[in-house]
Amino acid sequence: MSVFSRGLALLCALLFAAILTFVSVPAMLLSMLAAVVALVIVRQPFSGLLMFAFVATFIPYTTVNMGVRVTISEALLGLVWLGVFLQMIQGQLSWLPGKTESRLRLLMLYSALPFIFGQLMINAEGNGLVNWLRWLINLSPLFLFPILVKSPQQRDQLIVTLLLGSLTMLLLSVGMFLKDHNANSFIVILEKLKYAHPEAVKDIFSANFSRMASPWVHPNLTGGVLALFLPLAFFYALLQSGWRRLLGFSVAILGAAGLLFSSSRGAIVSLALVLFWLTSIRAPYAGRVIGLALALGAALVLFYPPLQERLATTFSSTNASTEIRMDEYRRFPDAMARYPLGIGFKIDPPPPATGLLGISNLWLNYIYKLGLPGMLLFIAVTLAWWRECRPVDRLSKLNAERSIWVGSGAGVLAALLTGLFDHYYSFTMVLIALFWLMMAINLQSARRLNQNHEPNRKIAL
Repeated sequence: MSVFSRGLALLCALLFAAILTFVSVPAMLLSMLAAVVALVIVRQPFSGLLMFAFVATFIPYTTVNMGVRVTISEALLGLVWLGVFLQMIQGQLSWLPGKTESRLRLLMLYSALPFIFGQLMINAEGNGLVNWLRWLINLSPLFLFPILVKSPQQRDQLIVTLLLGSLTMLLLSVGMFLKDHNANSFIVILEKLKYAHPEAVKDIFSANFSRMASPWVHPNLTGGVLALFLPLAFFYALLQSGWRRLLGFSVAILGAAGLLFSSSRGAIVSLALVLFWLTSIRAPYAGRVIGLALALGAALVLFYPPLQERLATTFSSTNASTEIRMDEYRRFPDAMARYPLGIGFKIDPPPPATGLLGISNLWLNYIYKLGLPGMLLFIAVTLAWWRECRPVDRLSKLNAERSIWVGSGAGVLAALLTGLFDHYYSFTMVLIALFWLMMAINLQSARRLNQNHEPNRKIAL
């Protein structure tokens, strides 16, 4: 046994002895279990990435108190990074970043300036340092994935875990919605899952009681995460067999139903646009998916009257949320003038006692938080991704690698398009971690296809 291992064993023994002195036996057992899981992740960081994939898609906002309250998803990412750093020091892991990853690092470095500016200029309560560090760790899956996932087998394990978490979330959410038709019945479940801010959860569910509730809390977040994962689930299933095929199609079908039940118009429109784009580049089965989606949507609308009422007002120009968004756009120049470097990370928009409004737009929210340079850097990151991963030619046929490339790329594109309607893919913790993880999957797949000189890989607008 090495000196490091002996020291670690001694430290654990002392820690457990101290815990047993002050807490009950059940709490001691939970602490021991948590410590064992943490040690496994530090020694095998890839296992921690798998745990993150399941937890983040199933119960994204279950929290744990580590001096400050953070989600279990973020705690898992932190432990994964600890294991990665230790193995990098020992020379067991290495990685060369591409252009997309390099530009994201620039965005992360630049964010220190708005962070400092916000700490000095925003007069409000909030832990800016913790929020900034949490945001940085939520960007990090773009780096973690290529460091830890080296083989197609590991990538398949990760994708399966993401889909298993998504399926579990959908079974719970759709099942509860069909049982009660009332989002408020989901509050009890989230309380048992140790979700923070129960008052805010109650307010959201009370205001949207006719829309499907889920562990993502707000129906628009539910729609956003479904827009991200539905394309991957469908195209992954196409080239699989057995239980993997069943898993992918189950997520795709239940996800489509969940998308309608959540009534997230931004996600619905974004997925529709991506589907039409896939049809334009002759992606296999894209046209059939449009037909099936229309049939499923029509059936749900015909046989579920509350959905009829919701859709009747969702795309109306007199819809209350549409009016609020228009007001946000009219008032946004005032926020830009007042905070040229953004408001930083102490609070979310709008700053209190300023009379300003927030903004329901992905790119403008980057300006609100990080200033105009922050938005330009984010655009530079996404442009680098698009240039590396876009298809140039029409797609003639799929294989296993291409199906993952098309599915993950369509998911990232759908998530970005939701930014035209809402801001949740900019600074919403855990959700953005899944977004950057999906982009990492797409980048690796595109690079493998490029190395294998596959046709139809590169793309033109």
